[in-house]
Amino acid sequence: MDSILIIDDDRELCELVAELLAEEGFQTEAANTSARGLEFVATGAYALVVLDVMLPGMNGFEVLRRIRATRNATARTPVLMLTARGDDVDRIVGLEIGADDYLPKPFNPRELVARIHAILRRTRPSADEDDTAFAAQLERIRVGDVEVDKGTRHVRRAGATVELTNVEYELLLMLLAAAGRIVRREELVRSALGRELSPLDRSIDMHISHLRKKLGHYIGEVERIKTVRGIGYVYARSNEAETGSGASAGL
Repeated sequence: MDSILIIDDDRELCELVAELLAEEGFQTEAANTSARGLEFVATGAYALVVLDVMLPGMNGFEVLRRIRATRNATARTPVLMLTARGDDVDRIVGLEIGADDYLPKPFNPRELVARIHAILRRTRPSADEDDTAFAAQLERIRVGDVEVDKGTRHVRRAGATVELTNVEYELLLMLLAAAGRIVRREELVRSALGRELSPLDRSIDMHISHLRKKLGHYIGEVERIKTVRGIGYVYARSNEAETGSGASAGL
């Protein structure tokens, strides 16, 4: 049974969310202060963290920064941030720091459950992937100076390790697999965020922006991830694209 950590100073909201998630088969624990929340996260016992931005003292952004700055598996714990409705700045900052998704307050309880299920689906292997775990460990994708080990989810650029969030990793895989071809924003949102693209939703663009910063905007003189306005993105194709086995990756 998955355990969800709720970090929010609104005790009534924590109780309501805990009841809702219990009906979905989740165990929950609540932390009403930032410090307590970080102590809980450090145990590594949670499949996902629901984190409010508006915490007293240390706000949710700083909590997220500290989670992502840890040098162990805790740094990759999926985080769903709760933001003030209509506050684009909160959403943008959260995504830049490494939030996996966000949900404006007040929210529909069913949407919270749907978002949690979507994040968990994309951040863990499926049953089929478990059956082929050994094969996955041998599979590598390389395009230009970027190499991804799908078995360990390890990403390197020019030999140096690049730390990516779960969403950034999924986006990179999709872009590398289609290197040289347009990947539509709708496809990226559906696969990486687990939902349909909605009007005015710019979250995927922020994830792509963060990915560009981590990988570098250019490969030589070629733009690494090119925006095709109104459609999607293209990762620069490389003639040296190959898998770890040496066979053509079809990239």
